[in-house]
Amino acid sequence: MKEATERMLTRIKDVYMYILDNGTVTTQNVVDEFDITPRTAQRDLNVLEYNELITSPVRGKWTTTSKKVIS
Repeated sequence: MKEATERMLTRIKDVYMYILDNGTVTTQNVVDEFDITPRTAQRDLNVLEYNELITSPVRGKWTTTSKKVIS
C-alpha cells in the first residue's frame, strides 16, 4: 500500500475514534483536532458516513452509529 494511502486510512480511523470518544463533534472540531483543511475533514467524514460508521443528525455535527467495527 502506498504511504499516502496508509496515512489517509490512519487519519480516517483516528477521526472515527475521536468522534466515538467525544460523542457528537462538529466538522470544525475535526479540522482543529487534526490540523487539516475543512475539505480534507469533509472528505474523511464522507468516507465514514458512506460506510455507515457515522451520521450527521444536524448539518455540520457528527456522531457514531451503532454499526460494529471489526478491528
